[in-house]
Amino acid sequence: MTGREDRKENDLFYTCSLIEYIARKTKNTRADIVNTLGKASISKIYDLADVYHSDNIDRVSDDFILSAHISTGRFDNVAAAKYALPSHWDIGKVYKRLILGIAKEKQLSIIDALFAAYNSFVSSKIDDYNSSFYYEIPQNILNAFLDGKIE
Repeated sequence: MTGREDRKENDLFYTCSLIEYIARKTKNTRADIVNTLGKASISKIYDLADVYHSDNIDRVSDDFILSAHISTGRFDNVAAAKYALPSHWDIGKVYKRLILGIAKEKQLSIIDALFAAYNSFVSSKIDDYNSSFYYEIPQNILNAFLDGKIE
């Protein structure tokens, strides 16, 4: 461990932040981005996050958009936001914590937990910036995922 958090946790944070960045840039849901990129590309981002993190995020995102043939969608939660907009780094941290919790609770690999998180109902709740769900305490977000409902 170097720094304030584990290196692989920081790599996951960057991976989730890049997913968020690509989704905003292309106006797609986060699940669409994850599923279009696929496990091989997501694993590559996760494995090389320390390298990608030192590069310009616009260039990195453009490379993955082009290689995965991600087209512009119609999901624009940024334009729909009525209140202060969380940054792609803010949302990356929310997903990182959720994925780590899922991996631990369900005994999944980080990549499998990532796909589970982004393809769950919780993802659409996190991506609604007009709700307060994305800034709930991490355990509440994880519990919603594990329970299959929001209480």
